[in-house]
Amino acid sequence: MKLTPGKYSGLKAVSNERGVIAAAAMDQRGSLKKALGANASERDLIDFKIAVSEILTRHASAILLDPEWGLPAAEARNRRAGLLLAYEKTGYDKQTPGRLPDLLDLWSVRRLKEAGADCIKILLYYSPSDPKHIIEHKHAWAERIGDECVANDIPFFLELIGYEEGLDEKGLAFAKKKPEIVTAYMREFSKPRYHVDVLKLEVPINMKFVEGTKSFKGEKAYTKAEAMAHFRNSAEATTKPFIYLSAGVSNAEFSETLELAGESGVKYNGVLCGRATWADGVPIFAEKGVAAFREWLEAEGVKNIENVNAGLKSASPWFPIYDV
Repeated sequence: MKLTPGKYSGLKAVSNERGVIAAAAMDQRGSLKKALGANASERDLIDFKIAVSEILTRHASAILLDPEWGLPAAEARNRRAGLLLAYEKTGYDKQTPGRLPDLLDLWSVRRLKEAGADCIKILLYYSPSDPKHIIEHKHAWAERIGDECVANDIPFFLELIGYEEGLDEKGLAFAKKKPEIVTAYMREFSKPRYHVDVLKLEVPINMKFVEGTKSFKGEKAYTKAEAMAHFRNSAEATTKPFIYLSAGVSNAEFSETLELAGESGVKYNGVLCGRATWADGVPIFAEKGVAAFREWLEAEGVKNIENVNAGLKSASPWFPIYDV
């Protein structure tokens, strides 16, 4: 596969010298406001994002931000760090079936690129078991964004979150279904019609249910050998570069997850890691303010992102996939 000049330069901007994407993520909006508390202001959200961006991008190849409250943080990032901007609205309408996506009203791929984005990211909730009309709605939506990125010659990162109606995504029953769901969406969105350049994915297992790991909580969905096989099977479903998201787990759990991915031999191409690096600092910001939060980031936040970077020794460059 070949990249156009704009897509090549965009991908290179968010990667390290090895061709691995070692990116931080700070595009949370609704969930961050809720975590900071009912009295959190827009200024609080902006200050939180600025602190994360300024401190953690010294240790990251890029940062993912939102254009609603994240543009000042984009300006504060380390000059060597690339920029991904989110294009979707935060959350979804819980009154409408299917967790349907929507785009930000006042933004377009052209405008995000003009705002400094090296790459465009959208989030899509996806369940292969949903009714056909919901699945087709999402397929067409992704196609439109892929075409818009092609027209503006900028890389398209598609973040996928699996679910199944009626199942708790943190429970044992969903953990058993997760490998099948992740493999299905990897296969679908690797099709050329979507023009996806990088898949941003959940790992295909839930570490809390992997027997024999430090993260294991007592209920088994898979043995360690079975979990490693799920990593390999899902990876075989795509020809695209793919990176893992931390999905809100602890830093220790995500670090162990990357170790298991490496042990399984999967050629993943990096991470976009958010809450596993900065989430434990949220109560400090809420209770003591931005100065105390910055002190915490300089110590614990940096330690967290360095743990993730150490796990990325097992990651593979995306260069060969695109004949670079």
